[in-house]
Parts: sequence; structure tokens; C-alpha cells
Amino acid sequence: MAETPSVVETPPAAETPPVALYLHVPFCVSHCPYCDFVVVAGREARGPANRIAAFVEALETELTLRADALDARWGKPGERPHLATLYLGGGTPSLLAAATIERLISLVRTRFGLAPDAEVTLEANPGLDERGDAAAQRDAGVTRLSIGAQSFDASELRRLGRRHTPADIAATVAAARRAGIPSVSLDLLYDVPGSSLAAWSRALDDALRLEPDHLSLYALTLDDPDGEGLTGAAGDHLPLRPGARRWRERARTGQDDDRAAAMYELADRRLAAAGFAWYEISNWARPGHRSRHNLAYWRRQAYEAVGPGAHAFDGLTRRWNAARLDGYIAALVPRDGGAPVLPAGGRERVAGADAQAETAILALRTSDGLRAGSGDQSTAAWPDDRLRPALAAGMVERIDGAFILTARGRLLSNEVFAALLPAPAS
Repeated sequence: MAETPSVVETPPAAETPPVALYLHVPFCVSHCPYCDFVVVAGREARGPANRIAAFVEALETELTLRADALDARWGKPGERPHLATLYLGGGTPSLLAAATIERLISLVRTRFGLAPDAEVTLEANPGLDERGDAAAQRDAGVTRLSIGAQSFDASELRRLGRRHTPADIAATVAAARRAGIPSVSLDLLYDVPGSSLAAWSRALDDALRLEPDHLSLYALTLDDPDGEGLTGAAGDHLPLRPGARRWRERARTGQDDDRAAAMYELADRRLAAAGFAWYEISNWARPGHRSRHNLAYWRRQAYEAVGPGAHAFDGLTRRWNAARLDGYIAALVPRDGGAPVLPAGGRERVAGADAQAETAILALRTSDGLRAGSGDQSTAAWPDDRLRPALAAGMVERIDGAFILTARGRLLSNEVFAALLPAPAS
């Protein structure tokens, strides 16, 4: 797979057509207590009362309405650029029948345009009844499988509320290889309560033994979306369930910043020795296997998004759909037979100093780094002045004119990023 140029410059703020499209599929067989994604589970996802068919109808309608808007603004596919990436995330989109996945990809290809070499990612849970048919997924157009492994320790998986076993992870990777899916990624969590550096080392051994093309390693983060005001009627998160809140309160007491840092440093060394290069704070890949979709986010390119809680960005404005599935379906598939309308949600314009800081922070998350200057003479010294303390502290280095986080800087990235935020209004 070809990869895009290595140095990211601050782009001028401008609305542009999307280069990527995200489809959010909110269904899971069960809720994991640490998960903040928009998820509905249980009988809504499985069994005779499941809502998958109603959701897919609504999703197809939203895709059509969003494509209509892009046609009016930028011209039809071919007049505007084709998408470079398509990402089916969740939730557990591998719960969708392969025929449904194929139908969605076909609709995207027709209405948005997909480049001939487009990256098409499907997220999958590795449980036997969740991962789907890899060969059928490949035939449907999937080129990249992102597997939610999370851990290779059976007891740790149970503590996290996961339904699969370590053997299921290996079986899912093997099925993807047999199917000829070109790129396979694994997600793992670290700083899990009750874990240890030795257990994490074994998890890395187990992951590398499967020879994935890409690894995403995330520190377990236990946020409070209700407390952050994200769960209102137009919010992009669902309210935290009482059991999940209690689980998180207990889990926080078992986390340790020093242990998390040691786990990250160990992974960075081990993955480098195994031929993986870090290209974003939480992501490592073999050559040619960076996630092109996620790179579009970090490079602050325009992307479209559909589904409950999904976020889109056109270069100037960030837009999101409300998280609640009932409202989403009701808007797009009205029971009274009326015309469908786009779902509720919100939007915010990101410009000026906020856009500049966001661009810098996103670029600094990557190994491509940030090149100073954007052609705007009024900011010619930015971000040099803001990053001078981080340079002196060894958290940032300058290579070929680009600012790049050091290994220490990746561990302390929030301190580096804080210096780039605009001063609060007085």
C-alpha cells in the first residue's frame, strides 16, 4: 500500500470534500463496562426483536442524504474526489451479514465513489458468534480487519467483560489470513487493573506470535461522559449504566501511571525489534500497513460520517449525530410515512487559534510530526515559541524541519499539547 508524504504542514482553514467515510454500527452482543462508544446490546442486537434491519435501512437513508448534500456542494463522484478510505466501526460491525456489508460498500461506491485502491476497514470482535465470515467479508470488499483482542489473558478478558477467549483471537487472525484479507490489525489494552508488567510482556509475545500487520495499544481510560455533559438529547454519548459506573470506580483504584508508562516503553521497544514502526502515539505498523483512515483524522483532512454518535469534519466545521438509536431511526425512517430528515445532533466551527492548535496537536501525535509555519506571516514563529520548553526538556526533537515527539514526549504528550492550546478568553 502506498503511504502519503511524511511531513504535515498546517493547512489553511477551508471547507473541502471528504477523503474518508466512517459508518458507525452500534450493535454489540453485550456491553463492556469500560467502553464509551455508542453501543446497544442484548436483544436489540440479537434474537427475533433485534433492530439491525431497521438500523441498516436508516443508515442507507442517511448515506443517501449525505451524498445528495455532497453532490450539491462539490459535484457527483468523479467531479469531486473519490474516497480514499471507508471504515465500518462500532460497536461490532462484524455482526452484520456479509451481504449487508456488501450492500453498504456498494452504496458507498455508487454515491460517494471509492478509489480503486481504497482501504476498507471492518472492526470485528473475535468471538465465534461475533466475528462473521472472513472470506465473505473479503468478497464484500473488506481490505483491512481490525480485531478487538484487548487482552490475551483469559481472566483479564473476563474482568473486562469480554466474551471471547485467547484462542478466539488466534482463530480470527487465521481466518482473515486464509480469506486473503490484505491487512490485519489487533487492538490491546494496557494498565488494566490487576495486570503486571510480566503479564503485559506475555501479551505482547502472544500478539507478535500471530504476526499481525498493525497493532493499536491503548491505555485503559475510564471517563465519565455524563459528568462531561456529553449525554444530553443531542449528545454524542449514551448515559453511563449504573453497573459500568460502579465498575469504573473500582477499576480506577487499580490503575497506576508508573506501571502504564513502563508498559508503553516495553511495547515500543518490543515492537520496534519485531519490525513495527510507531506512527501515532498508540499505533504501530509494519511497512505499508498504517491505517490510512485514521491518518486522515490526524492530518485533519475532511471526512464524512454516518450512524448514531458519528462525527464528521469538512475542514471548517465539526458535525455529530446524536447517540440515541430511537431518535436516529425515527428521523430517517418515519413511522408516519413522511419524508426522512437527517438525525438530530450538533455542530461547531473550528477556526483561528483553535484550528491552529488542533492541527498542531494532531500532527504531533504522529511520527510525521509538525512543520512550523503555514504561510501566514503573523504566525511564522509559531509553534517554535510554544514548543521551546518541550525541546529543552527532551520531549520534542526537530528533524528535517519537523517537530516530532521523542519517546519521553509520547509518555508526557499531554504536557506538550497543553502548551499549544490558545489562551482562555478573559
